[in-house]
Amino acid sequence: MTLHGSTQTSSEGTSADEQQLGQRRQLERMFQESPLPPEHLMFNLGMYTRSSVLVKFLFMNDIYQRIRHLPGVLVELGVWWGQNLVLLENLRAIHEPFNKQRIVVGFDTFSGYRTFTDKDIRGDVMSDGTYATPPSYRDYLASLLEAHEGANAFGHQRGNHRLVEGDATQTVPKYFADHPETLVAMAFFDIGTYLPTVEALKAMKSSLMPGSVLVFDELTWPGAPGEAIAFKEVFRDIDYAIEKAALYPSKAIVTIK
Repeated sequence: MTLHGSTQTSSEGTSADEQQLGQRRQLERMFQESPLPPEHLMFNLGMYTRSSVLVKFLFMNDIYQRIRHLPGVLVELGVWWGQNLVLLENLRAIHEPFNKQRIVVGFDTFSGYRTFTDKDIRGDVMSDGTYATPPSYRDYLASLLEAHEGANAFGHQRGNHRLVEGDATQTVPKYFADHPETLVAMAFFDIGTYLPTVEALKAMKSSLMPGSVLVFDELTWPGAPGEAIAFKEVFRDIDYAIEKAALYPSKAIVTIK
């Protein structure tokens, strides 16, 4: 899969000026030098969370509430460090603690971008290997998800996460072929490039249902036209509603009718 790498913070860069960036660096220093004991720091991370990060949590909560009434899995294509997967596990525990059938599935190469076509634009953010994670990071993320699951309601029942490593043009079609019973309540597309996006959309198309929500990270970003091209190709015969996220306007939300 062609995903994000370890040196970038966002496909959209930053709109902060130098003064704001300086304040961000100050927050980082204060976090690193925090006088709080580790057990208290874990419980008070909000002290160091910027509004531009907090809005991501609010956005994911809004998305979860939209699909809470639906059956089916929650999919993320483009995991990177895995924060969204952790949020989805904890939102499941908050909104539907008794629903242990809600499986979270994450797809990533864990080695960064690889697949480019003439429908994509290469640049500082999108180039070979960007958004790669360290060796064996998939195993660390799997353990982290299991720790969160174990700390939540019904934590003694494990195994509600799937981390699929590899090229999405192969892994996503294989997953849905191997699990033909799958229904998709929500899928978060943070791939950006054309080929893995179009293959993933085609693979899961028959698993969508009325009310299914697709979130696109780069649908309107000029630096990643492949995502929009893929979406328009695959969904030309699908009835859907589309909107920008109220609190996070760079994100596009598609709801199947």
